[in-house]
Amino acid sequence: MGQQVSRQGTFEERIWPANPGGYGRASRRGGRYQVFIPAPISERSFLLDGEAGASLHAATKALGRLEQSVRRVATLGAIAQNLLRSESVASSRIEGVVISQKCLARAAHEDRAKRRGDYRAAAVLGNVEAMKRAIEIGAEGEQFAVADLLDIHLQLLRFTEDRDIAGVIRQAQNWIDGNDYNPVGAVYVPPPPEHVSELLDDLCRFVERDDLPPVAQAAIAHAQFETIHPFADGNGRAGRALIYAILRRRGEIVSYIPPISLVLGSVPKAYIGGLTEYREGKISDWCDTFASATARAAEEAEGLALEIEALQDEWFDRLARPRSDSAASRLVAALPEQPVIDVSAAQRLSGRSHVAVGAALKRLEEAGILGRLNERKWGRVWECDEVLELVERFEKRVAASITG
Repeated sequence: MGQQVSRQGTFEERIWPANPGGYGRASRRGGRYQVFIPAPISERSFLLDGEAGASLHAATKALGRLEQSVRRVATLGAIAQNLLRSESVASSRIEGVVISQKCLARAAHEDRAKRRGDYRAAAVLGNVEAMKRAIEIGAEGEQFAVADLLDIHLQLLRFTEDRDIAGVIRQAQNWIDGNDYNPVGAVYVPPPPEHVSELLDDLCRFVERDDLPPVAQAAIAHAQFETIHPFADGNGRAGRALIYAILRRRGEIVSYIPPISLVLGSVPKAYIGGLTEYREGKISDWCDTFASATARAAEEAEGLALEIEALQDEWFDRLARPRSDSAASRLVAALPEQPVIDVSAAQRLSGRSHVAVGAALKRLEEAGILGRLNERKWGRVWECDEVLELVERFEKRVAASITG
């Protein structure tokens, strides 16, 4: 078997056996293919060039400005939740799972049984949970272990029908592109399964380091994770969640996440090309690409925070400035965080009585802030179109500004 060795890893040539009993020519044929076994990174030195260093510095400053500027906004939870949803929607979109903010908000309000009837909603809601868990793991500051990666992946697939592979390291060869039957002709073939556990252990030791710039560490860890491709499905989304575990662990983010996937997903060729550059040993180039995306995401997140704050201020004007402790005011503060609500949710969010909430919901509906999703007397549901449309406009604007 042929072998090509570099500092970044080893390409090994292997043979996929023919399958005479397969249905169709593609399923029957075998052939030669190359697997890539990445080199360990836990103890490796990474010397980055000046361009990458400048981009990393700019990204670090942008993350700091995001935390400081958004802290001045009153409805902190609303900003954090919308940034989380935007990141999850964008991360899923990179993998071809497309859903609107409106559909996602409605699915989040429905029970789990209904979610499972819609693969897109189940997948993206799982992405939200995986992101939350990754950030929690980063905040805990405990020793990072393979079990944490499995937990993130378990959350990712928790609402889908793929629960049998959730949180389970793959035991079979996988590959990217090509055909569904064998890796012959695939664009990339990750390491064989017998290498995966050892590589994940090494990756976790790398995450434990504190001698690298945090954004560079997140970039390298993400690329190494995608290179290993340790799961049967969901590698891209789990790998992007890992970014936030590291940034939170290193203190670069505390309350808010920059929607990095929104930026990377807007230029998929550059993103995929960057991961390829990483495998080729062009670490500085990849870190430069990743840091630039991180800085841009943080800057755009600041803008979203201000837009949400301005929208809420407009709502207060429409409601003739109700008392700050009223049910109406509390719902205005909570709606961007939970834009689809019923009476029960409104009571929980406002802490007010059934009667006070009913009056507040009527008042918000009359002001055009809420619209009914159904006309049932019992179990009525309302939706805040304006905040959902605002976030979708934000996502489209960011994508257009990058690709334009």
